Amino acid sequence: MGVVRKWIFPIIRIVLLAAVAAALVKVAFFPDNADTSNPAQPSGQITQPEVAVAVGSITNEVTLKGNVAADPAVAVKATGAGTVDEVFVGAGQWVDAGTKLYDIKVVTVPEPVEGVGPDGLPTITQGKPVTSFAKVYAPISGTLTALSVLAGQQVAVGDTTGQVAPPSFSVTGALSPEQQYRLVSQPTEAMIAITGGPAPFQCTGLTVSTPLQGESATPGEGSGAGAAGGSGTTVRCAIPAEVTVFAGLAADITIAAGSAENVLTVPTTAVKGAAENGVVWAVLPDGSHEERPVVLGLNNGTLVEITSGVAEGDMVLEFVPGAPAQTDDGCMPMPGGGMQCMEAVEG
Repeated sequence: MGVVRKWIFPIIRIVLLAAVAAALVKVAFFPDNADTSNPAQPSGQITQPEVAVAVGSITNEVTLKGNVAADPAVAVKATGAGTVDEVFVGAGQWVDAGTKLYDIKVVTVPEPVEGVGPDGLPTITQGKPVTSFAKVYAPISGTLTALSVLAGQQVAVGDTTGQVAPPSFSVTGALSPEQQYRLVSQPTEAMIAITGGPAPFQCTGLTVSTPLQGESATPGEGSGAGAAGGSGTTVRCAIPAEVTVFAGLAADITIAAGSAENVLTVPTTAVKGAAENGVVWAVLPDGSHEERPVVLGLNNGTLVEITSGVAEGDMVLEFVPGAPAQTDDGCMPMPGGGMQCMEAVEG
């Protein structure tokens, strides 16, 4: 018994410890089914997000920043060539449209009349001068801010001799080329929100104008504070007379450019092209992709209407392949050349 305790048990413990040590060495340094692949070779897969063509409603509203500006003054021009006879009003006065401002004494000398005298010799007869008065009226109702004529002053037809400033205001803003694509029809009104002003209201007489090449501003126009500058396309809308505003106030202009219900829509990021025609990348049953031309309708900057080229439920890539990624400011260049900016949502 003493031999067993002294020799056998210690030997068994040593054998067991050796077996455990050997097993740990094998697991650590010689694993079964060792991976022979290159560890530097990436094993992950990149999947492109997909989105389904869905039926929905879309409202196309173009929103842009603008400013309140006093409507430009209208020039007072001489209607005859001659001498100012009498001035009836002075600068700074209120005048109604059609108010007589001054008149011009116009002396017309008739052409000489050639004839033959009793003796048969040619004669020239000079007619008597004819005197008339050309009246100059206020072109619009407003304040006569300038009148630069004096009695006895010589003027010519078309000379600018003063100006009348109306009491009305308009809101103006610059329309980018990308926003022009979204105005598929010519709107006539817009919703205006004045910063720090009254409740949003509707303005009428909306005009969209683009200056021609080399065109210069009309004298007397664009002098109001806050008038949209630059040579791009300008939106102008008349502010109702009952709304109290001041030149220079900032405003948001929202132009409703159409709406549609129960139409096929996809995100604008899924379409290459922003107006009329575009291309989407359809997902095929085997997982591959193919370019598919589509016809575009309304575009609200986030969703675009597809009028033909795809069907409800078709899967397309959510982002155009190769499109630039979204920048830190939340804006992403669009395939059609525009820029889509997502507003931050406050928590």
